[in-house]
Amino acid sequence: MTDSTQMFTGAPAAPDAQAPADEELAPRASSADGGAAPTLSQLEEEGDVAADYIEEFLDICDLDGDIDIEVRNGRAYLSVTASGDTNLRVLSRPDAVQALQELTRLAVQTKTGGFSRLILDIGGSRDAREAELAQLVDRAIERIEEGATSASLPPMSSYERKLVHDMVGERGFVSESRGEARERHTVITRG
Repeated sequence: MTDSTQMFTGAPAAPDAQAPADEELAPRASSADGGAAPTLSQLEEEGDVAADYIEEFLDICDLDGDIDIEVRNGRAYLSVTASGDTNLRVLSRPDAVQALQELTRLAVQTKTGGFSRLILDIGGSRDAREAELAQLVDRAIERIEEGATSASLPPMSSYERKLVHDMVGERGFVSESRGEARERHTVITRG
């Protein structure tokens, strides 16, 4: 597991801190098509590439932030935080986080040649969203306990559906994803 923190203040990086040249990055097999899961070193590389991309983005936006890189559960996780009052909260809106996460994944894929499943958190937005999902799950379970045969949640990303499935299982209920593309949602039952 890697846990490195980097402070970005907009100052140029020292020459010895530059990212490796493109040809130095080892290509890897994509796990999106059922191939082998990425190795720890590949996930660490993914986190480093993503951190470089986010650092450049923050510099362009003239924002300061701390970037934490962590590898867990077969994914690279990047958390961007800032101390004090900052404009970083503008980027922590769910739609902004999702869009920046997709752009970061594309940047990683371009550099590494492998599909990225990295998770980006800005200003604690993931924790806040996880709390919202827990409330949705609790309300859905209340409806089932009051006599409903099932309860459907609104469409959400695959990552959020995974969180919901875990929460539902912890509460002793059963869930499944239904629908296609943007309409994919979770249905909870007693099981």
